[in-house]
Amino acid sequence: MLTTMRFAHTQAESSKTQHSITGGCGATVCINAIDVAGLSEEMLREQISLIGQAESKLAALKSQALAEIACQHNTVTAERVVREELRSSKRAAYHDVKAAEQLAALQDTSQALVAGEIPQDHARLIARASSEGPINEQSLIKAAKEQGYDEFEKTLRRQQHDLSGDDGQAILERQKQKRTARMFKNRDTGMFILSGEYDPTTGEHIAAVVAAKERELWNQEDPKARRTPQQRMADALAELILEPEKGKAKGIALVLVADYDATKRELVNARLADGNPLPMQELVHLALQADIFPAVFDAKTQNLWLGRSRRTATDAQRIALTIRDQGCIGCGAAPNRCFSHHVVFWKNGGPSDYPNLVLVCNDCHHNIHDQGWQTIKDTRTGKWTTQPPPGPFDEPFNLASNILESNVLKNSMLKESILEDSAAFSSSDSLGERTLDLVL
Repeated sequence: MLTTMRFAHTQAESSKTQHSITGGCGATVCINAIDVAGLSEEMLREQISLIGQAESKLAALKSQALAEIACQHNTVTAERVVREELRSSKRAAYHDVKAAEQLAALQDTSQALVAGEIPQDHARLIARASSEGPINEQSLIKAAKEQGYDEFEKTLRRQQHDLSGDDGQAILERQKQKRTARMFKNRDTGMFILSGEYDPTTGEHIAAVVAAKERELWNQEDPKARRTPQQRMADALAELILEPEKGKAKGIALVLVADYDATKRELVNARLADGNPLPMQELVHLALQADIFPAVFDAKTQNLWLGRSRRTATDAQRIALTIRDQGCIGCGAAPNRCFSHHVVFWKNGGPSDYPNLVLVCNDCHHNIHDQGWQTIKDTRTGKWTTQPPPGPFDEPFNLASNILESNVLKNSMLKESILEDSAAFSSSDSLGERTLDLVL
């Protein structure tokens, strides 16, 4: 493939430099290098968007070139070219060439990448999935054009599960076979390093147990001399391994979710709390291995509305929040690393009711209470999120446009929001379904 680069710099564009790359496939990458100092957020966002499209197009050209080298010679030669020309590591070169070969077999995905319509990371996820089993390429491309990485990853996993033909059992078994752990000493620092990879179910269980121990340690700390989150995790893991006589910390260890189809009288759509699909056989297997606390949640049978009777969320509320938010609404941190936060602050009279609670991690909790971040609800999706305080160049925040800003809600707005969430939460009953949560 012939690739040329040309640079244009004219007297009239003394503050700009235009970089243009044209590949043999007809794709052209063109972006202006400009001084970004003082630009508004809107203009900076536009520049970032253009850069993202350029990165996608360049990634496509790079993949096509590497696939051609591998075809003419072999993957070893292609990897050597990456290391020599791009000065990449062996690991990076291996993954670049592997992704290039996978993308070469996906014409539509490659074309979307060349056009700058989907990000490189999304394309790589599609390519990797295609090597693991059947996929609906067109459906994934459409989702990749609209969804962020984390949401797209969940969409992809769900599709793999649905198309597996065995309720995702083979996928889970493959993940279990790939489990690995390492322990070694860093020669440069003398520190000992632990690392491991597990299937989603085992990993979630381990993470939940460690997180519960972290919360226990946090409660025992002097507020004026707290450990960093990383130090607390290290201490929690060490205590669980070296001092097992202290036992596990109290709290929810693992949440498994399934929908009950009242019409068919069976459980369907088994999944972990983060939405990761789970074979029904695995759910049954886990249920037989440990004591189970089953809870069928709906607005009629569970007391998820506590008003001002208590400040902290109950286990039932935390499970319901975990299912709804699937992690921190600000950054996506795992549910077991989150606190329940009052949308309308407790000190301002906010109730400990399910619709007035959201999951946030420690950092996002700090941003909300100390940095002026806003907790908002997108009425189009029904999802809560956080937003930084307006900057000096931002337009005034429009409360009525498409979101509700939580910290200044009037009583009528709060009541309306609660009623909407209550209806949404219990609407599954009218469809003949309820949500069953198994807590290990």
